[in-house]
Amino acid sequence: MRLKLRGQTAVVTGAASGIGRAIAVSLARRGCNLALADIDDESLKRTAEKVAVEGVAISSHHLDVSDRAAVAAFPEQVLAEHAGVDLLINNAGVALVGYFDDTTDADFEWLFEINFWGIVRMTRAFLPLLHKSQDPRIVNMSSIFGLMAPPGQTAYAASKFAVRGFSESLRHELAATPIGVTVVYPGGVGTLLIKHARLPKTLSAKEDRELRRFAERTQFTTAENAGEAIVRGVEKRRARIVLGPDAKWAAFVQWLMPVKYWNVLGAGWKKEGNAMQAYQSGNRP
Repeated sequence: MRLKLRGQTAVVTGAASGIGRAIAVSLARRGCNLALADIDDESLKRTAEKVAVEGVAISSHHLDVSDRAAVAAFPEQVLAEHAGVDLLINNAGVALVGYFDDTTDADFEWLFEINFWGIVRMTRAFLPLLHKSQDPRIVNMSSIFGLMAPPGQTAYAASKFAVRGFSESLRHELAATPIGVTVVYPGGVGTLLIKHARLPKTLSAKEDRELRRFAERTQFTTAENAGEAIVRGVEKRRARIVLGPDAKWAAFVQWLMPVKYWNVLGAGWKKEGNAMQAYQSGNRP
């Protein structure tokens, strides 16, 4: 039986742009009420305007998911605007590119506070409300790098594998309850993630630009298509949504060659761009 979205209420983090905004648009089309959250108030306002549909209740909230106290207080703020919560969509995330010896503990901590602990704390904060829903669901955003771990992604892949492990274990723990858990593994999606990503300080300005251009060239899915595919998967109660041709290919190769998958997948990456090829081969400044 499909998950009913009309008349339900979804909390969406990272809703100011990209996949989060696209998810909000697709939910609103289906008559789902929305509690939208992000740290970018101006862009969040534009999302709220974009999803304004007659009969759909929409609230906007400034929220930093790395702020423990703010997350703990957030459910009360949502309840001030909505009768309850049926879907929790943990979409907020950031990116960090760099070999382990190019990144600091502070870099790792910044990333994990948002990508992993943000999801853990949001889930803990909203579980009591989800238990009160008739048909609740949690949707957590992992990544293609939660399926494979390329060089230069030690921090990011670790955070996304952590999301995967947390979500799968949580699904098993909640199996006797009505709460479902969906994990999303997007490949390259056309969002602002790479624009705001942290890259190694050892790179020259030119190499920084080339790495970001490489990432942009590997964005095979639009944010709009990604958001719609995620919502369709949630409607179908899918536990796992692998999004985009690159992610599907990576998932297949990793399943086929769980240890040596990079022998195949890495060859394609090294054909793209001098900066990426030099960085992955260790020829770094």
